[in-house]
Amino acid sequence: MAKERNQVPANLKWRVEDIYESVDEWNKVYASLEDKLDFSKYEGKLGDPELLLECLQGMNAVWLHLVQLAVYAHMRHDEDTRSSEFTALQARLDMLWMKLMGSVAFVEPELTELPVEYLEGLIADERFKDYDYTIRQTIKRKPHVLSKEIEALLSQESRVFDCPSQVFGMIDNADFPYPTIKVNGEKVTVTHGMYGVMLHSPDRKARRDAFRAYYKAYIGLINTITAAYVGNVDKDVFLARARKYNSSLERALDNEDVDVKVYQNLLKSVNKALPLLHRYYRDKKKILGYKSMHMYDVYVSPVEDAEIKVDYEDAFKIVKEGLAPLGEEYAKLLQEAHDNGWIDVEETAGKRSGAYSTSAYGTKHPYVLLNYQKTTSDVFTLAHELGHAMHSYYSDKNQPQEKAGYTLFVAEVASTVNEVLLLKYLMKTTTDQKLKKYLLSYYMDMLKGTLFRQTQFAEFEYIAHDMAEKGQPLTKDSLNEVYYNLNKKYYGRSVVSDPEIAYEWARIPHFYRGFYVYKYATGIITAVSIAERIYNEGEAAVADYFKFLSSGGSDSPVELLKLAGVDLTKMDAFNSCMASFKAALEEFEALD
Repeated sequence: MAKERNQVPANLKWRVEDIYESVDEWNKVYASLEDKLDFSKYEGKLGDPELLLECLQGMNAVWLHLVQLAVYAHMRHDEDTRSSEFTALQARLDMLWMKLMGSVAFVEPELTELPVEYLEGLIADERFKDYDYTIRQTIKRKPHVLSKEIEALLSQESRVFDCPSQVFGMIDNADFPYPTIKVNGEKVTVTHGMYGVMLHSPDRKARRDAFRAYYKAYIGLINTITAAYVGNVDKDVFLARARKYNSSLERALDNEDVDVKVYQNLLKSVNKALPLLHRYYRDKKKILGYKSMHMYDVYVSPVEDAEIKVDYEDAFKIVKEGLAPLGEEYAKLLQEAHDNGWIDVEETAGKRSGAYSTSAYGTKHPYVLLNYQKTTSDVFTLAHELGHAMHSYYSDKNQPQEKAGYTLFVAEVASTVNEVLLLKYLMKTTTDQKLKKYLLSYYMDMLKGTLFRQTQFAEFEYIAHDMAEKGQPLTKDSLNEVYYNLNKKYYGRSVVSDPEIAYEWARIPHFYRGFYVYKYATGIITAVSIAERIYNEGEAAVADYFKFLSSGGSDSPVELLKLAGVDLTKMDAFNSCMASFKAALEEFEALD
């Protein structure tokens, strides 16, 4: 059974009181905002630069506190999803969001109706330097902004639009019927965190039993989960059509100022490279000596007794040493995160599964949620989430509020750079050939998981939304068929696509943030390029990388990545990442 939260030492919990000392303080801030959400006095007057600037600054001031309220409530809820107190805080906060969004719904339509010459004049005005990129985006999105009446209506529907995600979240965390299996005669509860541990177990029967039991639980919920996911896809399609986009994909990427070609090129490049992945699984199957290799076998290392199994404190030391190429200042911040309540470490009853980093502008520091287990994967997860946290820290430190928030497109870059740097460190420092082979395998599995697997997810999303847009019915059977066929294509003939894997789409929470997962893939493509530069060029590359970390959302994400030396409008980075996978595969094969 998972621990209760009160059984965890204070030094292994995040210090949420660094945002608010108590719920009482949260309530006071909440109450202070209730009469500050009316911006109607500016409606019809945004053609006056003075009033426009006053309106934008007032909106930012309210937004600042709302985000802090939201992050606090979200974190407290995730500490124990069974608690109705913090679910209630989130529900109350939704009311303020809706009121604010309704109050300011006139801003974008009104700005869009103003002459381009006026908007370009604002960009040239020094007083609007914090808003220049936002205004450039306003000009670009003119064709997709609706009337102020419709914008006001849509702004009030946020709770409806979020409903599929909230339903899935409650199913997957609070109400999920975690199965139990027997391992060596003892009962083991297969929580979300334990499932990942079991798939890496050397005990094949335990892996198979965990796999079948875990998916049986999802199969038992498939009708409800299908309804939630189809509702989410329908919402995406509706909003794309309402805003006059050609597709849900175009709308999602335009929200981040990314060309659809980036997505399409990713699918093309990965599909072209699938023979390399198939080759790796042929090698793995041969080394493991399996007549048939199943989906519950693909996470097992082909190198026995070489996995890094360390407690959290040792994992943190390894991560800090691995990230040393990023310099002393970065190392000091990592230690600050460890020592002063940035990180919530242990899995506890009711705690949200997985891992993430979160932050709110104007607070003391970012936060990291973990559910740490003694696996190599979780050591890398620690490095990954600290990368997110450091990206937020540097962006908040160096950018004004309006430009501090980076888009999801670049959100996975810093985290994955940390993973690649850590792996390079481990490869460089080990003299153990067995461990080196294990790390090569781990690196290829990381590319498989972050590049190939996330692109498989991205292709599933692409097909599901395309089907909906063409009027084809989305049912549990049609979704299962799409996913099962993709799984066979990605894993090849050396891996048995077990029937249960057709249901894997039903357990992926990121599918409720449409066209999100592809950013993991472009993130690792970028990260491999940046990490190679850092190792090959040293301080100059580190300096460029810190320019990117400090850039927030001050320009389009593709342009910001160029600060770090990566241009995703060209195929060089895609090809470089595939070449890295091939080189690792060849070195792995040579170590036999």
